[in-house]
Amino acid sequence: MTKRTRLLAALLLLALAAAGCVNDAADDGEDEAEAAEATEAPVDEEADLAEEGADEATEAPAEATEEAGSEPAEDAAALDAEVPEGYTHLAAALAGEYEGTSVEILSQWVEAEGENFSATLADFAEATGIDITTEGITDYETVLNVRVEGGDAPDIAQVAQPGLMQEFASAGHLVNLSDWMDVEQLSTDYSEAWTDLTTYEDDTYGVFFRANTKSIVWYPVAAFEEAGYEIPETWDDLIGLQDQILADGGTPWCITMEHGDATGWVATDWIEDVLLRTAEPEVYDQWVAHEIPFDSPEVLAAAEQVGEIWFGEGHVNGGGTAIGATFVGDAMNPTFEEPPGCWLHRQAAWIPDFWPTDPETEEPLYTPGEDAAFFFLPGETPEDRPVLGSGDMFIMFDDRPEVRAVMEYLATADAAMGWIEAGGFISPNSSIPPEAYSDYASSQQAEILADATVLRFDASDSMPAEVGQGSFWSGMVDWVAAEGGNTDQVFADIEASWPS
Repeated sequence: MTKRTRLLAALLLLALAAAGCVNDAADDGEDEAEAAEATEAPVDEEADLAEEGADEATEAPAEATEEAGSEPAEDAAALDAEVPEGYTHLAAALAGEYEGTSVEILSQWVEAEGENFSATLADFAEATGIDITTEGITDYETVLNVRVEGGDAPDIAQVAQPGLMQEFASAGHLVNLSDWMDVEQLSTDYSEAWTDLTTYEDDTYGVFFRANTKSIVWYPVAAFEEAGYEIPETWDDLIGLQDQILADGGTPWCITMEHGDATGWVATDWIEDVLLRTAEPEVYDQWVAHEIPFDSPEVLAAAEQVGEIWFGEGHVNGGGTAIGATFVGDAMNPTFEEPPGCWLHRQAAWIPDFWPTDPETEEPLYTPGEDAAFFFLPGETPEDRPVLGSGDMFIMFDDRPEVRAVMEYLATADAAMGWIEAGGFISPNSSIPPEAYSDYASSQQAEILADATVLRFDASDSMPAEVGQGSFWSGMVDWVAAEGGNTDQVFADIEASWPS
């Protein structure tokens, strides 16, 4: 992210004035933090919630620790940020009140995603003098659970599952944002669809930062046009395209799902997307809330439809064995072969971060929108446009003034702009104007979201964690291993695992 210099001295005056109003509040927050010890459950055993959603952002098998910035700004006007009136800790931070403090943020963003996240915080860290450490790790949910249960939680963590947030909140691990944050400002900047997903028992425990559209299918542009293929407008058109690629001697689908302790989420995404196209939205909602059994007929029908694509002879590059054994980030690589080793890849817009790069310069070899593009995963009719989405929120484990300031900053439009400028990022913050999205993937996703006739959040993210990121994911591993021959049993087992 290029540094953005604040040109308006008025913001400095605002920050200083607001800081004067919050000195006492900040001191009170520090006193409260010293007076109360965090209550953490003792470690029973290493958490076996072995699956973690990639956003469910995906990460490559590596760890990444980035320093977002630790040098204090010469004055508080080093960041061109608008401070909402109610974000008093943010104003105090920009006035230098928390210079020399440190904040740790844990996420599942590594490689390009981790670098973009760290970069988007750099100006804020420089302006405030807060040393912000961002760490991206693999096997994310397992590590996060172990740290939380062991009393070593990060100050702030990114989670892609509202169910996991609710689990932490119910156990008393999280800071209740409603106790100190301006939730009315949050309601102004975020639609009810997003704010509802950050609440537990009517209190706010999270702030959404990133949104993703999952209902898209990537394809190789030049080869697609040369073959005379057309973008499908209906589900039947999509199946017709699949069959035409087969008839032409090609392999239609690129599908892989190996992702460490998160293996299985690719299959859950597919089933959720198909369910939105084959059943009424109310059925989807009832399924997520467990008002109907997990193995309801509508859900089994959606799984069977997915199985026809995944396990049909010649449908997937490498077949069923490759689906379960190949890393999710490598799924699309054969698309760039000549001729393409596979043609269609249903995956969110972060997948270009894992496309092949030049081995010497590590620069991308292919450009989204030029070498490969995506189309909307069609519904039953051209007018039927159900969208499956997801998002990443931040939750807070340690209540200190500087951590409050970072949380308030993450809730602003300015916090997202660095990543938006880098590309491949959509914020659910409605105060960000549409013209801010200039890269191919983000602008196209924004259009899909705008045209959606139905919008639903990822079901597995909204279910109890032991199901959504537990038995559902592991069940999909078993399902793929059997190439769909055990659908009824797998879904019955997941139903039996639902917490009472």
